Amino acid sequence: RSMVQNWYEDRRRYGNPEKGVNSMVRGTLTFISGGVRSGKTGFAEEWLMNRSCSRLIYLATGVASDSEMEQRIKRHQQDRKDYKNNWLTIEQPRKIEEILSHIRPDDGVLIDCITTWLANELYEGWAMDDPCFKRENCMEEKERRFQETIYSLLKNGTTLVVISNEVLDEPLSRIPDVVLYQQWLGRLHQWLVKECDYAYELTYGLAKKWK
Repeated sequence: RSMVQNWYEDRRRYGNPEKGVNSMVRGTLTFISGGVRSGKTGFAEEWLMNRSCSRLIYLATGVASDSEMEQRIKRHQQDRKDYKNNWLTIEQPRKIEEILSHIRPDDGVLIDCITTWLANELYEGWAMDDPCFKRENCMEEKERRFQETIYSLLKNGTTLVVISNEVLDEPLSRIPDVVLYQQWLGRLHQWLVKECDYAYELTYGLAKKWK
């Protein structure tokens, strides 16, 4: 395991052994899932705005690949403009680890969402007929970097909220690429729930707390 992961596990088990005013307090991780238009984003935004964060950062993983996605992005952008709180938006469809240099201690970070990020990473290289999911250990390396990024943000004292769509209630697809996507999404969901401090599922705008 990495040094960051060892640090994180020690904090979870034993608390903060460091003394003095400069001790970094571990951040928190909240995982929010639910169906499409179930109220996940609004709930997540309200959650962060009710925390004492120095800045509010919206990490957008979506790409306006069609008119429907373009409208969803515009709607979320307008929602954030309507709040009294100021949001800083970072467009990061892939390589979430690249945001680390932009995040300050005590920031609130909302990652929206894992489902689109996963699709972007799985099909990275598609235009060159060499998608990641066909390359040996490519997705495993992306998963490792994603987990390291989460650990680093928490070590930095970040209040972190991660959103994902719940698409695993339906039977597994017979299409191999879709099956692979479902398997990776389930794997990431289980890891996030295991590591998070709080887990919520949204249905019809109502939140059920699982953890």
